[in-house]
This record gives sequence, structure tokens and C-alpha cells, in this order.
Amino acid sequence: MNLFDYFQLFIEALSSEFSRVVPIATMLARVIVRIGFAVLLTAIIGWEREKGNKTAGLRTHLMVAIGSALFVVVLENGSSQNPDSAREGVSRVIQGIAAGVGFIGGGAILKLESQNKVRGLTTAGSIWFAAAIGVCAGTGEIGAAIIGTAFAWLVLSSLGKLEGRAKPSKLILTDKNAATQNDDDDFDD
Repeated sequence: MNLFDYFQLFIEALSSEFSRVVPIATMLARVIVRIGFAVLLTAIIGWEREKGNKTAGLRTHLMVAIGSALFVVVLENGSSQNPDSAREGVSRVIQGIAAGVGFIGGGAILKLESQNKVRGLTTAGSIWFAAAIGVCAGTGEIGAAIIGTAFAWLVLSSLGKLEGRAKPSKLILTDKNAATQNDDDDFDD
């Protein structure tokens, strides 16, 4: 065996070692990019809620999105041997996320009997939407996540202001001869 043969064996061994690392590095890069997009996109919605002092703010929205993205990323990466099984598994996980986060969002909704108000509907919807962003980003549907985030931001930032202007003022009779104006929004959260 000459020096060239040893060098060739060394290159083959090195190549064999790195052939195992490259798929792992590719998988890690995919996970980082997908969860990173979930964080960035959900931060837009979470910050919009945070600056309005809503019950579920930036951290809540981020945790929901990161968890949702992680569930689907892990399932996709772990099931690469059988793509049909992976799609079926991802579908089940998405159903579980939607139901579970819907239940969490339901906890944000309050019906105030004494004031005849319902509060937290938009908060519940935005938490559920954060899970959807996480699922989109986690499955690699970054375009859908970006478009959905843009629409959600428009709804949360612009329509709330328009709603306040469009709703007629309610009059509350405090006395037989006097009426006061009530600017409270029954569905504001």
C-alpha cells in the first residue's frame, strides 16, 4: 500500500463521516428556518396585540406558534422514510393543534353577565391564528404564512379602528328626561 492508497482511504472515510453529518445539518437548517419564520411572523401579530394591552400578547402568541411549528417539523423530519405516513401524521397533528389551541382560546373568552358583554373573541382568534402561522411555517408553507400574516395584521390593526367609527353610539337612559352616550364596545377585547 502506497501513500496514495492511504490518502484515498482517508478521503473515503472522511466522506463517509460527512455523508452522515450533511443530512443532519440540512435537517437542522430546515428546522431553524421554519421555526424562525414562525417566530418572525407571529411576532408581528403578537406585538400588535401587546401594544394594545390585550390579555394574550407577544409571548403567548410566540409560544403557540413555536409549539405548533415544532410539532409538525419534528413529525415531518422523523417520518421521511414513508411519505404517505408522514402526510397522514401531519394531518392528525394539525387537527390536534387546531382543537387544542381552540380550547385554549376558548379560555380567553369571557361573558360578563352583569355588563351584558362578551370579551376576548379577537384574542381567541389571534391565538388560534398564531397556531396556524406555526403550522404553515413548520410544514414549509412560508408563502402562505406570510400572506396570512399580512391579512391578519391588516384585520387587527385597521379594522379595529374602522369598527369603532362605524358602530352607532348607544344611548343609556339614566333618567326619564336625560340620556347619556355609551361608547363601550361590547365585543372589544
